Amino acid sequence: MSDYQAPLKNFKSKHDFFIAIDSDGCAFDTMEIKHKECFIPNIIKHWNLQPVSKFARAAAEFVNLYSQWRGINRFPALVRVFDLLLDWPEAMKRGPEIPAVESLRHWIDEESKLGNPALETKVEKKPDAVLSRALEWSKAVNRTVGEMVHDIPPFPFVRESLESVYNWADIIVCSATPEEALIREWQEHDIADFTEIIAGQEMGSKKEHIHLASKTKYDKNNMLMIGDAPGDMKAARANNASFYPINPGHEDESWERFFKEAADKFKNGEYGGDYEASLIEEFQKSLPSTPPWKN
Repeated sequence: MSDYQAPLKNFKSKHDFFIAIDSDGCAFDTMEIKHKECFIPNIIKHWNLQPVSKFARAAAEFVNLYSQWRGINRFPALVRVFDLLLDWPEAMKRGPEIPAVESLRHWIDEESKLGNPALETKVEKKPDAVLSRALEWSKAVNRTVGEMVHDIPPFPFVRESLESVYNWADIIVCSATPEEALIREWQEHDIADFTEIIAGQEMGSKKEHIHLASKTKYDKNNMLMIGDAPGDMKAARANNASFYPINPGHEDESWERFFKEAADKFKNGEYGGDYEASLIEEFQKSLPSTPPWKN
C-alpha cells in the first residue's frame, strides 16, 4: 500500500523557519466559487435535497464559508449541513428526507485521512450504500471543480509574500483540498516552486501535515501557519506554532499586512504575544457559531 504521507515524513529542512499555508480561501479566492458552484449543487443533486434546496444552500454556505466551521474537511461539513437542516423547523416543514448517514459519521470518527483514497479503500473492503454515495458525491465535486475552477489568481500580495519569505523559510501547502486540485492551481499560477510540499487531504489532516513536516526540525517560535479558518488555527496550536489569520472578506488587506509587516515580525521574533493576539481577536469576531436564521 502506498504511504501517502511519505513526502511529509521524509522532508528535510533547508531553513530555520517553517511556514504552512492553506490554499482555498487563503492563498486563492476559490472558496466562494467552489462551494456555491461545485459543492452545493452536487449536495442537492446526490443527496436528493431538491425539496429544500434553498435551505440546503443556506446551511452549506454557512458551514463552509461564513461560520467557525469554515474550511473543515468536506465530509464532516456535509454531515453538519444535514444536522443543521434537521434542526431547522422551516426546512423540515417541507417534509424532506434528510439522509441518515451513520456509517459516514463512524468513518469520519475513525479515519484520519478523510479523502477519496481512504474512502475507496473502506468501500472496497466493506460495501456500504451511504459510503458509496458519499464517494460518488465527492468524485462528482472534484469533476465539477476541475471543470469550473480555473483562471483564478492568488490574492494580491500572495506572490510577493512567497517571494519575500522563500529565501529564509521552508514553505508547505497545508490543505484539506484534494492534492490534484492543489497542484493544478499552484502550478497554473507559477507559485508551486516556492513550496517544498503541497499536502492535500490524502496526506491527512492539517495538524498531521504540520507535525510530520516540522517535528524536531524547528524551534516552536520559528513555526507559523497562515490560514483563513479556525481549523487552521487549531492545527497550528496543536503543533505549538503561531497563527497568522487571513480574514474572510478582507483577504487583500490581510496579505498586504503580512507582506509589509507581519512576515518581518515573525522573522525577527516579534510576532507572538500581543501582536498575534490582536490579529486573532479580529479574526474570530468575523466567524460566528450560530446561523443567522436562529438569531
